[in-house]
Amino acid sequence: MAKQPHKKHEVETTGHEWDGIQEFNNPLPRWWLWVFYACIVWAIWYSIAYPAWPGLKSATSGYLGFSTRAQVAESIAEFETKLAPMNDKLAGVELASIADDAELRGYAVSAGAAVFKTWCAQCHGSGAAGAKGYPNLLDDDWLWGGTMEDIHTTITHGIRNTDDEDARFSQMPAFGRDELLEKEQIAQVVNYVMSISAGNTPQDASLVAEGEVVFQDNCAACHMEDGTGDRFQGAPNLTDAIWLFGGDYASLYETVYNARYGVMPNWNTRLSEAEIRAVATYVHGLGGGE
Repeated sequence: MAKQPHKKHEVETTGHEWDGIQEFNNPLPRWWLWVFYACIVWAIWYSIAYPAWPGLKSATSGYLGFSTRAQVAESIAEFETKLAPMNDKLAGVELASIADDAELRGYAVSAGAAVFKTWCAQCHGSGAAGAKGYPNLLDDDWLWGGTMEDIHTTITHGIRNTDDEDARFSQMPAFGRDELLEKEQIAQVVNYVMSISAGNTPQDASLVAEGEVVFQDNCAACHMEDGTGDRFQGAPNLTDAIWLFGGDYASLYETVYNARYGVMPNWNTRLSEAEIRAVATYVHGLGGGE
């Protein structure tokens, strides 16, 4: 029997052609189509079962009631229950005795580091080295004292905020803006301050003598006659090389002329007593605690 000649099957084209190359209209493989249809069905089911469709105020909750927020809240509640005995102990002991309990101190430092990175690093830096206008917590220069009790009080009530009547408060006069001193006198006292500051040099040494007179008449009441400051009223030491807003001539002139008014929030409305004690322990142990 003679073999029948193979008939070439002509495939319909899409009508597209580029440089003589035609695009065939071959059907998709059935297995691919079934997978595609299955994915569509799965996507519809998923959008009904889980939170998916956005609304004006929230997304649809889904009939399974799944919520990542609820999972997180559940995990937090679980850990808070486990840590409750240690937190109660931390909140109840004397501040000075935390260092005597190795287990409690270790917990306080670890918990305090987490609190610091969550709430304090935005201003004081992730490494607590501070920035212009935000104190360095690694050195031993403390405006309001560096003992555990002092740090605890500062964190609890804050500085110059209006939300806590027990906030630490001090205010430097704006000697230039409020016309308490003439510009010439400000230049004099700035040069004097630069002359008593470690590692600093006055811009105009001829003004230092007059500046000392201005300093004693207007500044010594807070910064002391020798310029070493008074931590009980938050008056900084002007004789060291540590400057919160800068120790160059322009920065010091601005400080004297317009004054500075840094504000720290009170954390007793956002953190628990255990968290405040934990972060106080952490900060105290960074190297500058007294």
